[in-house]
Amino acid sequence: MSAFDVPAGGHLFLRAPNWVGDLVMATPVLEAAIADERWSKVSIGLRPHLRAVLAEGPLEPHLVPIEGGEDRVYRELAPDVAVLLSNSFGAALRAYRAGVPVRVGAALSSRGVLLTHRLVPPTWLGRRSPIPTAHLLRDVAALAGVLAPDLHPRLHFGASTAASARAVLDEVGIGAGKPFVVCCPGAAFGAAKLWPPERFAAALDAIHARTGAVGFLTGAPSEAAIVEAVARACTHPVRSAPPATRDLAHLKVWIHDARLLLVGDSGPRWYAAAFDTPCVSVMGPNLPELTATSLEFASIVRVEGLDCSPCLERACPLVHHACMRELGVDAVVAAAAEVLARVPAREVL
Repeated sequence: MSAFDVPAGGHLFLRAPNWVGDLVMATPVLEAAIADERWSKVSIGLRPHLRAVLAEGPLEPHLVPIEGGEDRVYRELAPDVAVLLSNSFGAALRAYRAGVPVRVGAALSSRGVLLTHRLVPPTWLGRRSPIPTAHLLRDVAALAGVLAPDLHPRLHFGASTAASARAVLDEVGIGAGKPFVVCCPGAAFGAAKLWPPERFAAALDAIHARTGAVGFLTGAPSEAAIVEAVARACTHPVRSAPPATRDLAHLKVWIHDARLLLVGDSGPRWYAAAFDTPCVSVMGPNLPELTATSLEFASIVRVEGLDCSPCLERACPLVHHACMRELGVDAVVAAAAEVLARVPAREVL
């Protein structure tokens, strides 16, 4: 079977990425798949906590939370083709073990032998060349004939979610029409991606002084300590989302409505890309090439010229954490001014 020989009326299963940012980057591919008339059924398998990212849009009827074992999901659905947008070895092993006839994915994590159709990323001098993740996702899907028309992320939210999220803003003193900056200072990947809380606070204070936009802090439950540390360090009346409201559904609305997103190198940056919200992202140990898409309204700020960067480690192996410690507030504030100048203020409420 070639990459484009699809069984008539076949069932396509797409194994979604496990990280928020990668999942949002995959949305052009996922929406292209459900619009592809060759398939009688399209299923999108993802971790349950990520369902809110894709909820309330065209993908929602196709979502299959992976609960109680991925092998069981494959056996129950019995797809004809599995497109693995997750690059883990385990994702390929489970599709192979379940006997999915066609298994499509990138030949990464030593899993090429488990795939029937594989994309081999380019290499240079024996090392993998960094290419944008969004490009890799698009090219893997293309092996199954799923052709995304563009790479612009797509996210959706409904009226009830919008009303709930905006009620939170009103509750903390950010009424309709009042400009605000969403700040997500945490990083699920690990400590290596964390910019010091006092610098996030100083940047928010400076942006407030220049624009009048107040800071609005949020993050995952595991990031509560850093969110509160930023709030304590701010000198202007920054607001924080109540802990019970800090979820991936409300976050869509808050970022959609914000004047600016100030964030580390983490998933919320891609929320901003989906809604064309201006964004400043501080980057430390990551390869900038991996996220070099959807930059029309984004500015990536990082320290150049470090011998140890990018290391791609979860914690700084040299302890000094220079890639973040040497990243100054002035550079971030200047990036915010520049990116805000690219797009006029929007009336969103």
